[in-house]
Amino acid sequence: MKVNGAIEPVEKDQTLYDYLTLRNFDLTKIAVECNRKIVPKAEYKNLILKEEDTLEIVRFVGGG
Repeated sequence: MKVNGAIEPVEKDQTLYDYLTLRNFDLTKIAVECNRKIVPKAEYKNLILKEEDTLEIVRFVGGG
């Protein structure tokens, strides 16, 4: 699977939620796009990742 331009391994039947929590992402401060579609947070536990998927994960940061 490709994540933010880098190839990452994906385990069989791994959900997006599992992938993000194993990598210590703060789910309240990110947005995820899978195959060019925004994934609602309510769907993170239902989305099973596949090797051919492309994820873009963005973090919200403050500043000005």
